[in-house]
Amino acid sequence: MGTRLGCLHAHYSNIEYIENALSGYDVECLHFVDPGLVDKIASDESFGSAEAERRVKEQIEWIASCNVDAVLITCTNYIAVLQDDQLSVSVPIIKMDEPFFDYLCREEQPHILLFTNPATVEGTMNRLREYAQARGKHPQVEAHVIRHAFELIMQGKKEQYHIVLSAYIRDLLASQQGKMISVAQLSMVEALMEVQRGTKVKLGNPLETLVTYMADNFCGETAGADSKVGQ
Repeated sequence: MGTRLGCLHAHYSNIEYIENALSGYDVECLHFVDPGLVDKIASDESFGSAEAERRVKEQIEWIASCNVDAVLITCTNYIAVLQDDQLSVSVPIIKMDEPFFDYLCREEQPHILLFTNPATVEGTMNRLREYAQARGKHPQVEAHVIRHAFELIMQGKKEQYHIVLSAYIRDLLASQQGKMISVAQLSMVEALMEVQRGTKVKLGNPLETLVTYMADNFCGETAGADSKVGQ
């Protein structure tokens, strides 16, 4: 009996990443997408955190009622507005950034964390600091935003998006030697893995840490299949 995983995304492009990454495991994904909420949070100043939290809470409770074994939240904005004590669900809630934060906290080298969506930076970095402080960790992480890239992926210009990201990461590897580099968003993983394959330099991403977490806690491997992260 496999794991039935309800996935909450802010963009449809995340579906492919999760499906591919977990394809080597005995897991069935049910995907729920709400691209409007992130735009509302970023563009409507009258839409406060309480309204955003209520919307995310409603979505999670609905997903949890759909006969799933766990709920995965892939959007850092959704995670940032969520208060756990306000949830009345019986299934585990997997916040995609937490296994990644654990990885960042274990790294001793200074770390550059890349974003393309400026709206996710503050919430992600605040959560990282809270996560690290609660565990007595002090990771050296600085955020870099790749300007004007996020519009490309939102317009469906995936190839151009990957070209911009790959070039930026390669430039960083040349100019910031001695620092680890990771990406914070799912949409950035494919470009990062392409650079990693070409340079043989270990780069971090939240998809790989999620797969490890899922394999350890929820998913058995499917016979003859392997996860596609990093391949």
